[in-house]
Formats: sequence, structure tokens, C-alpha cells
Amino acid sequence: MSAAPALLDVRGLHAGYGAVEVLRGIDLQVGEGEAVALLGSNGAGKSTLNNVMSGLYAPWAGQVGFDGADITGAHYRDVVKAGLIQVPEGRRIFPNLTVMENLELGAFTRARERRAANIDKAFELFPRLRERSRQLAGTLSGGEQQMLAIGRGLMAQPRLLILDEPSLGLSPLLVEELFTLIRRLRDGGLAVLLVEQNVGQSLEVVDRAYVMENGAIRFAGLPSQLLGTDALRRAYLGM
Repeated sequence: MSAAPALLDVRGLHAGYGAVEVLRGIDLQVGEGEAVALLGSNGAGKSTLNNVMSGLYAPWAGQVGFDGADITGAHYRDVVKAGLIQVPEGRRIFPNLTVMENLELGAFTRARERRAANIDKAFELFPRLRERSRQLAGTLSGGEQQMLAIGRGLMAQPRLLILDEPSLGLSPLLVEELFTLIRRLRDGGLAVLLVEQNVGQSLEVVDRAYVMENGAIRFAGLPSQLLGTDALRRAYLGM
């Protein structure tokens, strides 16, 4: 019996800016309901890869497949409609809109008819957002803004949620809460691509991991395999 096709299937992806190549032949897959970590230091090319997959940048070569369709170079709105949703690094909420307005915008392109039900789900996941629903998003704490960014992403009922450096700038307690949430999302059947520098906690909540360095994938396998490889820990993870 053959394995089911990957929900996200990236093959031979090359991309860059001007004459500078950033991605050098990336192969990466995420299965239905699977949590996968993409690890690497700053400058490895992780965010560029996210933005190409999300339709924000056009690739030079290669293919991005999603749910059996070729979405290479598709407009980002069409990528969102397909159910591939990115929560970008730095949160990028709308500071002059309320928490509720930010959440409602998350359903603008996809799942608009289920907006009210999905707001209730977001408030169940993040009770603090319910308490602050009429508050301007720019007045929230950093942790609350990250909750809002993830809640806004979930409003679109993603098939795959890309989380780009979600723990960046959070306190240790909030980081613990964040990774507990990621585990809950995975256990609930949502496919997650977790793009992180927080290696230890990422590997505790994912099924597989990739390590990226200088625009190329240097490792792909199980978390236990990665942690058991001294050379990889030293060379790519600083552990």
C-alpha cells in the first residue's frame, strides 16, 4: 500500500532577491495532520521559504504542491483560499484595530460564513482575547499579540498553519503556553509547519524535523534522530 501524498509538497525550490540566491533546491513535505519543525539559525532562508510557499514571493525554479494542486507562483489570496495560512514572524497584527476586528479580518478570504463560530473557538483557545475583544490590538502585551496573530490565522480554518518564529520575544512562561497550544493543534488534526530557533521545545511537539543552513536542507528525519546526531547538533543547532 503506497503512502498518502503529502498535503504540502515542495520540490527543488530555488528563490532569491536580485542576483542573490537564497533557496538552493529545497525539498520539504508536510503530511495531513502532521507537525513538522523547520529549524535553522537567522539567515538560513527559512522566512524566504515561508514567503514563497505562501505566494508572497515568486520562486526561480521548483514546485510547490498543496493538497494535490500545483500552487507554484500562485497569488497569495489563492494560497489562502486553498487553506495554507502563515502566521508571520513579528505578529503583524493591525495595531489600530480592536482584537475582534483583527480576528474578523482573518476570515475575510476564507471561511467567512463560519466567522462567528471560529471567533468562539479562538476565544476558547485564548480566553484573554475574549476579555480584551474591544481593546486596540496595539495596546496588548507581546504575548497577547502573538495569541491574536495565531487566533487570526485559525479564523481561516487552515488545512496547514505555518508558524514563523512564534516564540520570539516571549517570556519563558508564555513560550511554555505556546508550545502546549501547538501540541493541542496537532492533536486536533491540524497540520503545522513550525519554523523556529527554539530547538529543544520544538522537537518535543513535532513528528518530524528539517534543519536548514545557507538556503539548503541539511537534515530531514525524526526528532530523536536529530538529537542523537552529534555533528548536526554542533554544526547547525549550537547544542
